[in-house]
Amino acid sequence: MRSHYLHKMTRRALHVVLFITFFQFVLSCHKSVDNSEPNIQTPPPPTVVTTGDPRVDSLLSEMSLAEKIGQMTQVDHSYLKDPSDIKTYYIGSLLSGGDSPKDPTSPKQWADMYDNLQHYAMQTPHKIPLIYGIDAVHGNNNVYGATIFPHNIGLGATHDTALVRKVEHATAVEVAGTGINWTFAPCVAVPQDIRWGRTYEGFGETPDLVSKMAYAAVEGFQGKVLGGDRTSILACAKHFVGDGGTTDGINGGNTQVSEPVLRAIHLKPYASAIDAGVGSIMVSYSSWNGVKMSENKYLLTDVLKKEMDFKGFLVSDWAAIDQLGPDYKEDIRKSINAGLDMIMVPGRYQEFIKDLTDLVQTKQLPMSRIDDAVGRILKAKFQLGLFDHPYADRTLTSQIGSQAHRDLARQAVRESMVLLKNNNHTLPISKDIKHLFVAGRNADDLGFQCGGWTITWQGGSGNTTVGTTILDGIKKEVSPSTEVIFSQDGSGAQGSDLAIVVIGEEPYAESAGDRTDLSLSSANLKTIENVQQSGVPYVVVVVAGRPLVMTSVIEQAPAVMMAWLPGSEGEGVADVLFGDYAPTGKLPQAWPKDMAQIPVRVNDPSVHPLFPYGFGLTY
Repeated sequence: MRSHYLHKMTRRALHVVLFITFFQFVLSCHKSVDNSEPNIQTPPPPTVVTTGDPRVDSLLSEMSLAEKIGQMTQVDHSYLKDPSDIKTYYIGSLLSGGDSPKDPTSPKQWADMYDNLQHYAMQTPHKIPLIYGIDAVHGNNNVYGATIFPHNIGLGATHDTALVRKVEHATAVEVAGTGINWTFAPCVAVPQDIRWGRTYEGFGETPDLVSKMAYAAVEGFQGKVLGGDRTSILACAKHFVGDGGTTDGINGGNTQVSEPVLRAIHLKPYASAIDAGVGSIMVSYSSWNGVKMSENKYLLTDVLKKEMDFKGFLVSDWAAIDQLGPDYKEDIRKSINAGLDMIMVPGRYQEFIKDLTDLVQTKQLPMSRIDDAVGRILKAKFQLGLFDHPYADRTLTSQIGSQAHRDLARQAVRESMVLLKNNNHTLPISKDIKHLFVAGRNADDLGFQCGGWTITWQGGSGNTTVGTTILDGIKKEVSPSTEVIFSQDGSGAQGSDLAIVVIGEEPYAESAGDRTDLSLSSANLKTIENVQQSGVPYVVVVVAGRPLVMTSVIEQAPAVMMAWLPGSEGEGVADVLFGDYAPTGKLPQAWPKDMAQIPVRVNDPSVHPLFPYGFGLTY
């Protein structure tokens, strides 16, 4: 019995041990499952606060990854496959490029278009409004009937920051009147080579001039405080950085300079724009010493965002990241990692969204980088008041092309005029002159005097918008008894008391304006020759986006006036020609004697240009 009992107890003990062992095994397995599941199901760590704005941080914490990536996506209106894609893909930004859209023309049509598109954004879960960008670089220049101001090089010739502030505020009003809330301006490039096709978009060749104009322009667009009232729109300093210093002035080329030179010349205006509170900066197509700006993490993140403490957001230029390499997903990774916050896609948005989503989900891009980018974008939208007022303010629409704005543009034209030569007091012209001859295609072509970025990207010829040509202005200035005869080619001047010969460039924008030769065209030279052969004394007026190589013409002409690209108010040119206002403009770019002198440097003692930086006569 005893042995049987002991045997029975031994078996019972063994069963207990086996049970305990099995239980521990099951428990350990259960714990193993418990330990693994939270890694999958636990929500991501709280968003890193980058803005200091509780509204932004609260919204970020509620947004899905899809919503966040949508905010980083900018689509051109013309490439939007269906307006409902705004809702489907949570698209955060649209733009109208130089030729987009094709249909809207009047201010009301633009406002209607904007409101219709914004309606789709209001159907998204968090009703995050669109921010809509446009290249309003010299007035709201995509809109028919808007006031077209002189291009920046002309404003630079005024050296008048108060005027620039007024011009950009008027532009902001005319942009806001169409519902648009973001302009890709001011261009704060410091053009170092006038062969560059965007020379006229810069204020001038010195960082000091550009810096003070940049500050005034940002304040004009945004006001003292971004979103201070409904006329405040988001400014965008561009193109970061060195776009004006590329070798041979090639648009989107390579800026080959040391870092101290880059900082002293090209970076300085950005510090000024940041001081003025600029809310966005556009990154350049160009490279610095062989590295594309869109992937330059040192300059975008370390220098701009950290060292310079830029709190706004960075947007790429048009499809700029596509230039980084053949692998689009890798282009996205490099550009976002470098510090770009919003990508101007502008058409392949479905592919962009898919690839960026995959990059985040596979941890090739950290969520902290996404939250930083989206936080910066949302901050601008909150500051602009878009969450409270997402639709167009129709009370501003009537101010587009108003007489007050046209008067301001006329003032800007007057102040921009630079008198280069005036032998024997040829200027000003008497309004009582009996027979006045006007020659040259640029005298009576509104599109030519407005230049590129006017209604279309490259600009055009003829009455492309509403305005007054230089010839119209001349006819309004002279007395009723004066006979004014116009000839495009300069023939038929005989018998006139004086001729005004208006010559210059045809419209262009960006790379289309890059030139290896800045000499006058054969048509311009023939017009001058025809007037010279008549024996009539003459005045030359130059309509162009940069100084031109025309030394022999200047030497032979009794008087020469530079009018730049004056915009829609040609009467401003006539105001100075006829002495209502004495010329006060000073060259923002040195004027070369010949092509061999280009690029001309303002402080280079070895170069003696035809007219130095800052030159300008008066009556």
